[in-house]
Amino acid sequence: MRDQLRAGIAIYNDAFYHAAHDVWEPTWLDLETETDDEQLLHGLIQTSAAVHHAHSHNWEGAVGLAERAHDYLRELPPTYRNIELQPVRSFLTSLAADPELVERRRPVRIEHDGTVPSLVTLDLDSTLIAAPVLAEAMGYETAPIERAREYAESDLEAGADDSRFIALLFDFVREDDARGIVYQRLTSHVERRQTRESDVEGLF
Repeated sequence: MRDQLRAGIAIYNDAFYHAAHDVWEPTWLDLETETDDEQLLHGLIQTSAAVHHAHSHNWEGAVGLAERAHDYLRELPPTYRNIELQPVRSFLTSLAADPELVERRRPVRIEHDGTVPSLVTLDLDSTLIAAPVLAEAMGYETAPIERAREYAESDLEAGADDSRFIALLFDFVREDDARGIVYQRLTSHVERRQTRESDVEGLF
């Protein structure tokens, strides 16, 4: 769960609020209702949705979501799963009272493990989670990203720490200005790998 938490937090902190929801939701759906972990993820999902609605000028939706997010998070300790929740709860109270707040200042950034994670600070495991979510959020076809992630994981298992797929996925997640070029290179590498696999299969 830690990798999903950190990936979603980094995506949220880099202002991809709706995409953060997409990272956390699959894990949240598998959790038992009203457990602390379920309340945490439910609250974070509602927080990201509240900010997304506020940025879209859906003030009523933002207020309702902020109130519900606070309800989910209010019974948890100030620090839970190494996430500092008190600043998040304070922000949600302010947002519920004044949803136009997001037009005057940046939404709260979420602290985890004593840092404020961003896309450039993610480790490999969290990067592999973040990559396809970012691709979908930005309108890229996700299939090459998913396949690249499979190749990166298989290369890592084979001891190939210098895998080109690992490097390209890091670049795709981190390099905002070059993301389109990186995506083209990654797609080309995926296609070449698939061609080699097809050639090998054709020998048998």
